[in-house]
Amino acid sequence: MEWRDQGILLSCRRHGETSAIIEVFTPGHGRHAGVVRGGTSRRIAPHLQPGAQLDLLWRARLEEHIGSFQVEPVRSRAAAALGDRLALAGLNAVTALLGFCLPEREPHGDLYRQTEQLLDLLGQNDIWPLAYLKWEVQLLQDMGYALELDRCAVTGQNDDLFYVSPKSGRAVSRGAAGEWADRMLPLPAVLRGDGEAPDSEIAEAFQTTGYFLQQHLARDLGGRPLPDARARFVDQFSRRL
Repeated sequence: MEWRDQGILLSCRRHGETSAIIEVFTPGHGRHAGVVRGGTSRRIAPHLQPGAQLDLLWRARLEEHIGSFQVEPVRSRAAAALGDRLALAGLNAVTALLGFCLPEREPHGDLYRQTEQLLDLLGQNDIWPLAYLKWEVQLLQDMGYALELDRCAVTGQNDDLFYVSPKSGRAVSRGAAGEWADRMLPLPAVLRGDGEAPDSEIAEAFQTTGYFLQQHLARDLGGRPLPDARARFVDQFSRRL
């Protein structure tokens, strides 16, 4: 069994004396692990940094085996993150969340393409947080928790949308929320794709996407807490408000 693809490195850990086990996210094979022989060598190890774009050849005797990778670097994204706390925190959040929630060996082509585009924006801190927010919305959608924010879940109207239902992920208008308003999640304009996307709105939107990541997605994955990397990124972003 073998296949060739490009992919984004999510994680790397030592395996034995000279090898490494890596997890990658590829468009055709989803989240996939494999052994890199000689992965701790001076020639290969510098390229096995989270976020790196790799050309991959995977081989195994049987499909269900972990198999081994031959890797060739396409481009590194470490330079864009090192020395920039926000970029490094963002890179760590993306790779940690993908490793946390993606099912093994299940393709997610749209999410892969958006992830690649997002990571290529690392270091552009004026636009990166908004791109990251859109990525979290895409991640929720691909994992089966799509937010429906175009019309009110109660009235069916598309005006004065102000809240998100924490149960359904659907928009609720200010008037329709009634006595339940204090239990709703915020729906800033940026989360609907409207307005100028100020940092204050992006931070508010992170409250809503974070709720669905933790209370819906993570709960359904056995109740594990979200990776700390996500909270560290949000905290780092909030410091610039």
